[in-house]
Amino acid sequence: VTLSINSVAVVADLGESYGNYTIGDDDALLGLVTASNIACGFHAGDPRVMDATVKACVERGIELGAHPGYPDLVGFGRRLIEASEEEIRTDVLYQIGALDAFARIHGGKISHVAPHGRMGSIAQTDAKHARAITDAIKAYDPSYIVICQNGLLADESRKRGLQVGYVFLADRGYGEDGMPVSRNSEGALLHDPEEIGRRVVQVVTEGTVRAVTGKVVPLGHDADVVLLHGDHPQVLQNGMALRAALDKAGIKATGLQEVLAEKARLATV
Repeated sequence: VTLSINSVAVVADLGESYGNYTIGDDDALLGLVTASNIACGFHAGDPRVMDATVKACVERGIELGAHPGYPDLVGFGRRLIEASEEEIRTDVLYQIGALDAFARIHGGKISHVAPHGRMGSIAQTDAKHARAITDAIKAYDPSYIVICQNGLLADESRKRGLQVGYVFLADRGYGEDGMPVSRNSEGALLHDPEEIGRRVVQVVTEGTVRAVTGKVVPLGHDADVVLLHGDHPQVLQNGMALRAALDKAGIKATGLQEVLAEKARLATV
């Protein structure tokens, strides 16, 4: 684990409202993040929401990220959908292209792709998902960074020459294997903003995390980007505590492109 990097990207899932339904407080979150994962209309979001979210991010200089998921509005993309490799690949391609349309008209550029929910988590261990997602990204724009954790999605990304941005889920409980525990498990969602801030500083500076069992374990990868879930009931308090903790520790919150560029520079020293 590289511990000499003194910067991290702060990202939140944005644009998850749909039609008359409002999810999350995107306006307030935009003041706390350096990057965005924007829903592309399959698990959440719609064309109006995507348009407004991209515009707001471009105006504030927040990096644009595509957040493709399963076509599962009812389950918010958190249910497993039985899909072929071809379906996953083309669904991801369709969603990236949709977000890119809004990025282009607002003078922005997508910097990364972060697969959402169950699609993203299963791609860590399922080769079909990992291949389909990375094939879509590589074919559309090989400059896009893939946001993921340790596992097959990172492996397949590197095989295709795609940059990987390792993510730490700031508001989720982790197991002793250095991976988030299931959402159904005890301690899966953290509710103490101060604890969330402390954990992020520990992960960035030491590369370790306190598991739900209480044991301190190595995360197993860098924390290039820390994620706040936009639908968490206390996401604003979590975000403010996280930013305050980073500031106090002297860790710079910046864009993911800058974090990875700094990492590349240090690797050549």
